[in-house]
Amino acid sequence: MPRNPSRVVIVGAGPAGMALAYLLARRGVAVTVLEKHQDFARAFRGEGLQRSGIDAFRQMGLGGLFDRLPHVELQHIQFYSRGRLILRATAEQFGRGDLRAVSQPALLQLLADQAAQNPTFRLEYGVTMRDFLRTQGRVVGVRGTTADGERQFDADLVIGADGRHAATRKQSGFPELNTPQSYDIIWLKVPYTEGYPNRSTALIETGRRRVALAFPTADGGLQIGFVIPKGAYAAMRSANPESWTDDLIGRLPSFLADALRANRETLVNAALLNVVCGRLEEWSAPGFLLIGDAAHPMSPVGGQGVNIALRDALVAANQLCPVLTAGADPAALDAAARRVRDERWPEIVAVQKMQHEQGRLLSAPDRFSMRLMQRLLPLLLRTGLLPWLQRKERRLMSEGCVTVRLEV
Repeated sequence: MPRNPSRVVIVGAGPAGMALAYLLARRGVAVTVLEKHQDFARAFRGEGLQRSGIDAFRQMGLGGLFDRLPHVELQHIQFYSRGRLILRATAEQFGRGDLRAVSQPALLQLLADQAAQNPTFRLEYGVTMRDFLRTQGRVVGVRGTTADGERQFDADLVIGADGRHAATRKQSGFPELNTPQSYDIIWLKVPYTEGYPNRSTALIETGRRRVALAFPTADGGLQIGFVIPKGAYAAMRSANPESWTDDLIGRLPSFLADALRANRETLVNAALLNVVCGRLEEWSAPGFLLIGDAAHPMSPVGGQGVNIALRDALVAANQLCPVLTAGADPAALDAAARRVRDERWPEIVAVQKMQHEQGRLLSAPDRFSMRLMQRLLPLLLRTGLLPWLQRKERRLMSEGCVTVRLEV
């Protein structure tokens, strides 16, 4: 069985894992990223980059390259109720300035290409993590399977960055604090329709018992999501396809309803996002660290996943690089890993709390508070009160509530 020694092994080539790999490799740290898929092109994942995420790329010295990635700038938000336009506002008025929908495959490829300019970087596709290698209670590597059989990857430090369904989190056995969620999301992508307002507008539609979201994508399509009660998908799909899809389409704006009916098969085969939100009480053990959704799966509310993951990577690089470049003393590594969790914890708790509060509105569009908010929104915008009322959300969801500065 071949053995592949490496200073750091990162499990998962998502935004957190690839950003951290790039930051470590450019400092000369030997880093191997293990990705179970064969490439970056797979089903829809978070593509919303906000000020905090864009700032992370600028701090990494990749701002110019990031700006050239395929993307759309979402400058306006339109609110509909039962198919009727009730409000059009700028994204800035809702604390969402500098909001971009960025191709995540292109974003990850950018990080991979930049990391590959360093001889200490290696990215291995098609590796499924099975369990940890341990010696005297310390994680010293990863055992994985590939098309050619089982392989072992030795490391001074293993970093789990394999997302919300992380194998590394399951293997860690760390206790988890879960916030129960009352909704799931049906995600699909259809061709852009010329009836849509424009390519810089996001749309939110509330109807009886459901909420719909839509926004243009970097590849020229239209991303659509339906918020449904948690666990309701199986019962929906047991009905006649035309019946349950018509029920979802309901009284959407006509241009959106027509686009969905023309692509009904895509809706029938849409992906279900099982919404989860929580955080591990501990992120590290001897020789091991979790970051990103592997440590704290985020709700989709506010599009925070990618942005928070990138900020995790910056903090992890700050803490780990000095120790790794100084010889990777085990005790010092473990202390640095604990500091990552301690530094990131306040922002994760605050953002998840805000996500939970907003998610309660999304999951109950018929609630009196939701209907009242719809009626008051135009007045709040005209009087300029909305930005003031949303100042806390603006800081949390767009800019972050703590200062994160890359120091290495």
